[in-house]
Amino acid sequence: MNTVKTANTQFPVIDLIKKRWSPRSFSDKAIAEKDLLTILEAGSWAPSANNTQPWRQVYAFHGTEGFEKIWSTLLPGNQPWTKHAAALVVSIGIKEMPDSQQKNAYYMHDAGMFHSFMLLQAQSMDISGHLMAGFDKHKLADLLDLPVTEEVVSVMALGYSDVAEKLQEPYKTRETSPRTRKALTEFTSLLN
Repeated sequence: MNTVKTANTQFPVIDLIKKRWSPRSFSDKAIAEKDLLTILEAGSWAPSANNTQPWRQVYAFHGTEGFEKIWSTLLPGNQPWTKHAAALVVSIGIKEMPDSQQKNAYYMHDAGMFHSFMLLQAQSMDISGHLMAGFDKHKLADLLDLPVTEEVVSVMALGYSDVAEKLQEPYKTRETSPRTRKALTEFTSLLN
């Protein structure tokens, strides 16, 4: 049975958010290209400063040369469990808008919003996503031949979740550990 980690919330958060988490165990089931494009389109509807949409996504499916190229840039801690993902998506932030050559101070925030929309759309389709910062940023930028106005923000593994037992340690324990979050009182305050 696949690991289920529904969040135990203090307030009535929607189920889509409560059920979303970042698994490491992926099944061999492929993601249809139309489903991945649906997930990417959902991301495109994320808010962005002045509607600049300062993002690009590069993706590859499991079993392709593109997948292997992206996978080779992941750090050793991410390679063992990502090798079974159905797809890898590289998120690129646009730091400077080409038309105006104006610096975009909010590109990282906007890319994060893109990720959020992607992850929620994927969750609604029973597809799991796991964002990573553990990759060789320079190697990946060189691989994608990025201009200096762009920066790799993250890599996301997507796929259908599978049982934790197929993972080796320390990933197996991480897969089955309970989900936790800080209490609201630790990061919120009311200003009078």
